[in-house]
Amino acid sequence: MKQLINAIPKAELHIHIEGALEPELMFQLARRNDLQLRFDSVDALRHAYHFSDLQSFLDLYYEGIRVLLTEDDFFDLTWAYLKRAHADHVRHCELFFDPQSHTMRGIPFSIVINGIHRALERAETQFNLTSRLIPCFLRHLTAEEAMVTLQQLLPYRQWIVAVGLDSSERGHPPEQFAAVFERAREEGFLTVAHAGEEGPPDYIWQALEQLKVSRIDHGVRADEDPLLLEQLKRLRIPLTVCPLSNVRLKVFKTMAEHNLKQLLEYGLCVTVNSDDPAYFGGYINDNFLALQQALELDRQAIFQLARNSFEAAFLSNSERQRLLNELDQFIGRAVS
Repeated sequence: MKQLINAIPKAELHIHIEGALEPELMFQLARRNDLQLRFDSVDALRHAYHFSDLQSFLDLYYEGIRVLLTEDDFFDLTWAYLKRAHADHVRHCELFFDPQSHTMRGIPFSIVINGIHRALERAETQFNLTSRLIPCFLRHLTAEEAMVTLQQLLPYRQWIVAVGLDSSERGHPPEQFAAVFERAREEGFLTVAHAGEEGPPDYIWQALEQLKVSRIDHGVRADEDPLLLEQLKRLRIPLTVCPLSNVRLKVFKTMAEHNLKQLLEYGLCVTVNSDDPAYFGGYINDNFLALQQALELDRQAIFQLARNSFEAAFLSNSERQRLLNELDQFIGRAVS
């Protein structure tokens, strides 16, 4: 199973590029930019990665991104993730990034997106790894601030497939951003939103009905509402689930309690992703392996999760079919 998981072609649809900032790179960038971290060593920083909830993680996450200042910093961060994704046989990825986390520090939006995009172009050339970009609005900030960020995105629309909504979920319902998402759709962007991780199932309903999202990021609390489960199944709305993140942030006490297998068996388009892998103990294959071992997933479940990842991706029909054909060829060899 480990060999199968390592080798199977897959897409990753829920990865925050700032959350791939490994401690070693954080210290390297701090030295390059003449910044002082409050941790004495890489080991001391890793020791701090014990979180009680989403907010306790975000506090450290926002502290860490202070080291990202130049276009080269964003390139190096993104390239480090892409090399790891390629090693995990990720064939397509859709990266979240948080523009407001940087522009509010005085970093121009152009610096952020140019550095990330340069790495994505290199990965497509060097690894044949395709990608899409999804900037996210921070829900703990105002809708007015999100609208300003949307305006900053427009000159780069050719690089951006969708907009998202992330940050602390509790007390920040999706409906607060309905006008921003309506404007984004008018500008031609698809929409996604984090909902139903720590927030209630009602936040998923709001994301579907008021933000008109094409995917739900996380969504694991959907099983608390049978009508919602049926709606997600009927509309074939994908859930981009992040198992290691869910356990590290206490959404589930243990991986054995995770509900991904039940959601998959119910017929939902569930996908496996790494969220913020530098902080949560693993990249996409680590998430697959942890799930498989804890929930005793069989080969057919692994095949279906990989297929779901391509079906849920924001790809053209020809791109999707090419990747599904590659997956089918892999499965054919695996079962022969």
